[in-house]
Amino acid sequence: MTSTSTLERPAGERLAPVRWSRAQWMLLLVLCTVLALDALDVSMVGVALPSIGTELHLGTESLQWIVSAYVLGYGSLLLLGGRMADLLGRRRIFLIALSVFAAASLLGGLVDDPALLIGTRFLKGLAAAFTAPAGFSIITTNFAEGRERNRAVSIFTTFGASGFSLGLVVGGLMTAMSWRWTFLVSVPVAVAVVILGLKYIPRDNAAGRAEGSNNDSGHDLWGAVTLAAGMLGLVYTLVAAPGNGWGSVATIAGFVASAAVLTAFAVIENRVRHPLIRFSILREGWVARANLSAVGLFGSYLSFQFILTLYLQSVLGWSPLGMALALLPTGLLVASSAPFADRLIDKFGAPRLIRTGLASLALGYLLFLRVGTSPNYVTDILPSVLLLGVGFALAFPSINVQATAGIRNAEQGLAAGLIQTSTQVGAALVLAVTTAMVSGHGNASDGGAGLDAAAMLEQYRPGLILSAAVAVAALLIAAAPSRSRKRVVAEH
Repeated sequence: MTSTSTLERPAGERLAPVRWSRAQWMLLLVLCTVLALDALDVSMVGVALPSIGTELHLGTESLQWIVSAYVLGYGSLLLLGGRMADLLGRRRIFLIALSVFAAASLLGGLVDDPALLIGTRFLKGLAAAFTAPAGFSIITTNFAEGRERNRAVSIFTTFGASGFSLGLVVGGLMTAMSWRWTFLVSVPVAVAVVILGLKYIPRDNAAGRAEGSNNDSGHDLWGAVTLAAGMLGLVYTLVAAPGNGWGSVATIAGFVASAAVLTAFAVIENRVRHPLIRFSILREGWVARANLSAVGLFGSYLSFQFILTLYLQSVLGWSPLGMALALLPTGLLVASSAPFADRLIDKFGAPRLIRTGLASLALGYLLFLRVGTSPNYVTDILPSVLLLGVGFALAFPSINVQATAGIRNAEQGLAAGLIQTSTQVGAALVLAVTTAMVSGHGNASDGGAGLDAAAMLEQYRPGLILSAAVAVAALLIAAAPSRSRKRVVAEH
């Protein structure tokens, strides 16, 4: 049987309405709630950073690790998470990882030691590295490719984008009580979803058992170890470089060691029986460009949010709740787009929406560069907030649909893990570079203590410029002419 992928469907083609059973809707609700929790966790804690820094006496570099520990743990094992879901069973991996996420959330809300706090964040990221691709591949294997899958993936990814955007508001509300509630609020929700998941997530056959693969080497554990170690080393080197010196022995050695470990990862992937990533998949359809677009989208936005949080609270003196309400339009735009995302993709095509979304995002960053120490919200901040909401609403679901279109079912976990790895690792790397640039100006390491508002803003400005540059680069990549003709793919 053949089906038309998003790659070649004529824009505006009318398709029959999608009808789902109650069980399908409940399945989608379970999966969407978990993705929203993952996204909430990043943005909620972002709002709480100044409060955490004040209570635990942490500077900008240390606060950056509270964010990066999560996204790095998330990104470094996403490929393994996707592959393990394919091999060992998506339902099993999803429910076990979600239980670990709930336990780490509880622990993070109770600890006082900064190192332990960062450790719990990393553990939550590792758990999310298994729930996210498992959830994605549960969708792509339970909803047929075409309009049905487009609608499911659009709703799924829009929940993630909405969680990330609305997490600013939830984080503001939680931080108004205590920053610890930004950790604890996830616990009862995660427990409830585990219970629902046991009922509504269908049992699936593990590909590893079906293929008769009982060998641990088939799971590519060494690939996972080298990828995680290489990315950890690279991000740590970038963050520590301003303090150590860009030309210091420690910095150069860190870059060389990270490159060597990542090279070892590439060698392993070409030799192992079941690699975390089959590199040739990057040549299929829009996979490579979708992944690079994801790096630009999430990397630029996470870095922008990190600086914006410090700017609004440290420079302008806004409360966490006041900042969250100021950014509420972004979350509302993304959340309200959920019912229409699949229709827009079917009408205009995912590639066109990706380009439009990235253009809106880049324009929002560029407009924000005008901001000063006494901004008018309506004229100086709100236009960027609205443009970012439109950009995320259009680009995020479209990128995820395009990254998995035409990929056979046996590799949906790989494709899902790959796009989410690009999203998270890209975010960690861009944030690390942003922090390094900010830390190289003024007294960033101590949160800008002793600086006036104008000096603090200038300290943050290089990071704002980088966010805009990354978004523009992603737009240029997405807008580049395709080298392959549209094709019809076989459904396996």
